[in-house]
Amino acid sequence: MLGFAPPPGLLPRSPRSPPLPASLPISKYHGLGNDFILATGADPTHPPLTCAQSAALCRRGFGVGGDGVIFLLPATGPDYDFTCVIHNADGTVPEMCGNGIRTLAQYVVDQGLAPEGLPARMRFLTGAGLIVPTVNADRSVEVDMGFPVLAGKEVPSTLEPTRGEAVVRRSVEVGGKDYEMTCVSMGNPHGVVFFDTPEELDAAFDSGAASALECHPSFPNNANIEFVARLSDTHLKMRVFERGAGPTLACGTGACALTVAAVLAGVIPTADKGITVTLPGGDLNIRWEGEGGKVWMTGPAVKVMEGFIETDDW
Repeated sequence: MLGFAPPPGLLPRSPRSPPLPASLPISKYHGLGNDFILATGADPTHPPLTCAQSAALCRRGFGVGGDGVIFLLPATGPDYDFTCVIHNADGTVPEMCGNGIRTLAQYVVDQGLAPEGLPARMRFLTGAGLIVPTVNADRSVEVDMGFPVLAGKEVPSTLEPTRGEAVVRRSVEVGGKDYEMTCVSMGNPHGVVFFDTPEELDAAFDSGAASALECHPSFPNNANIEFVARLSDTHLKMRVFERGAGPTLACGTGACALTVAAVLAGVIPTADKGITVTLPGGDLNIRWEGEGGKVWMTGPAVKVMEGFIETDDW
């Protein structure tokens, strides 16, 4: 067990902030190195921590450290088992997080909140709507990620469509260089750029291009940016600059979005039987049924620790 009390003044509180419990139980999990602090709350509309408090908790070297905080809250209707609210490391609130959903599903099982036995299926209400993960007998987690959004204006992006309503390989300029962008939403916005080799991918990512594209004017709400190289018809390599978190070791929605984008852009012929996406933190299996179909993600979720944060001085 771990107790954590932040330095004085690190967590500014608003007079409207809900009262904190004296001690808040937390757990930490990771999905391929994409790490999250998990906690439960009793109010389906208000997590037990504010965005500022979550950001401080994620601050490595001063807090527990993480790419975000995920709250498991009560369901608001019969079509869901739980409500999920996510705070990014910078205190912003994303619609969804694929790796985070896998860790939350594992957390539900570990907390004894799912029916006994595996596989265990659960229904989460997220900012992107209904997301349905299943914790398998081998402890891997398969997630029904729903239908990708291909219409550029709904991603949202202001880039002109190139294939029907979709933005496929549309040129975007940053730092004096052009990058061909394919846009997909998995409930949150993604911009995908393909490179001929892994070496070209790494050089462009390390140059800061992905960071610049994340806040490019063509994305009104900013976007998660994936740089991708094809290794084979069934294997892609990616690096990601996540909106609100920066470079991370993995991004589940990003792996789903780039798989869809790769088929749309002709980088791979199909993903209907599943492909491997290699992220800095490891591999995910992504399957897309094709246009009009759903995306499915399968990967690990690992418990790191559990403990509590002392809140008396907050």
